[in-house]
Amino acid sequence: MYNLLMTATELLQLQKQGTPYAVLDCSFDLMKPEMANSFYESVHIAGALPASLDKDLSTHDPALAVNGGRHPLPQRESVAQWLGSLGISNDMQIVVYDRNKGHYCGRLWWMLKWLGHDAVAVLDGGLQAWEDAGGELATGPASPVAPAHFALKTPLRTLILITEVAANLGKSSQLVVDARAGARYRGETEPLDPVAGHIPGALNRPFTENFNPDGRFKPAEVLKTEWDKLLAGRPAASVVHHCGSGVTAVPNLIAMELAGFGPTALYAGSWSEWCQNPYLPCAQG
Repeated sequence: MYNLLMTATELLQLQKQGTPYAVLDCSFDLMKPEMANSFYESVHIAGALPASLDKDLSTHDPALAVNGGRHPLPQRESVAQWLGSLGISNDMQIVVYDRNKGHYCGRLWWMLKWLGHDAVAVLDGGLQAWEDAGGELATGPASPVAPAHFALKTPLRTLILITEVAANLGKSSQLVVDARAGARYRGETEPLDPVAGHIPGALNRPFTENFNPDGRFKPAEVLKTEWDKLLAGRPAASVVHHCGSGVTAVPNLIAMELAGFGPTALYAGSWSEWCQNPYLPCAQG
């Protein structure tokens, strides 16, 4: 079972073993969300299924949303039904990837953990790594699949809601880590949300710092050194990750697990939810 990362070579081997598996393409563009389907149809891993951040991995119906923000999580039951409609069942090894250096596929990795499915891995290096390994590619729309049953199990990762973050603000039991770029964290610019700045007391670790230039995660020992420096002796178990909308915070969560710290929590509503509540404090600088 692969439950964190998978290399392109390992995926090639998996395809030959006869083990039940599914591959999902999560390629996306925040500024052009309508392009998700075009990305998939232009080229994807042969046999992969499409998963749009905006349409499949988020809900825009407040009655069905778990949290607020720009990309609210759907309820677990809704996600399980969607997975079943794709022919995905609990006995499958699931592999997620994108062509964005791992920026978006981590969302689905985390959601599957949240549903209780441990056998899910991020394809390290994404579509480019697959192409470099000589993996088979395809174009066009996804082929119809027979539906399956995907059962919910006990969550394997912790979801933190806005009320919990607010209640523990300033306490040593909670260390908020902001995954956005430094300029957005400091409040110098804000291209997506109505207020610039960050949650008071949050540390800044841009999620892009976890990757090598080729889109693969840095080695575990490098990540360990970098995260030790950021934590500065604070307990890793107190970390709550967030970003703009709970998506690109996940590479930070994955990086900590690669570095050996173990699972940490995600505040999925993130800054886009926090900054729209006038009673909550915002900081800059």
